Amino acid sequence: MAEGAAKLVATADVEIAESRYACSIITGDHTLTADEPAPEGTDAGPSPFGLLLSSLGSCTAITLRMYADRKSWPLQRVHVRLAFRWEGEGAARTPHIDRSLKLDGSLDAEQRARCAEIAEKTPVTRALKGGIEIKTTLV
Repeated sequence: MAEGAAKLVATADVEIAESRYACSIITGDHTLTADEPAPEGTDAGPSPFGLLLSSLGSCTAITLRMYADRKSWPLQRVHVRLAFRWEGEGAARTPHIDRSLKLDGSLDAEQRARCAEIAEKTPVTRALKGGIEIKTTLV
C-alpha cells in the first residue's frame, strides 16, 4: 500500500425499521443493537453515545494491554470509566468526555505515567480529538 493511501479499518451497516428507535448494527461478523433509553426508545441496547464511549474505552484498554505486553510490564487489569457530557447552551454547546483509568498490577510510578500518556495516543482518542471528516452521500 502506498504511503498516505487510505486504509479501511472497519465498516458498519445500521438499519432502523418500524420499531421506535432500536437499530440493528452489523460490524464485521457481529450484530449489535442500539437504542434510546425509555421513554423515547425501548432501551433495547446501548445509546449511540454509549456506543461511542464503548469504542473509546475498548480502544484504550486494548492499546494499554498491547503496550504493557510488549514491555513485559506486570499490568493485570485495565478499567476505563467514561462519561460524555455537554457543556454550555445552544451554538456554544461543546462535547466533553471524561476518562479515568484504573491500572491493576505492580506498576511503578513511571510505568503508570507512561500508560496515561499512551491512553492519549490511542487510535480512537486521536480520531476523536483530531476531528473526523464525515462525508454523507444519498444512494
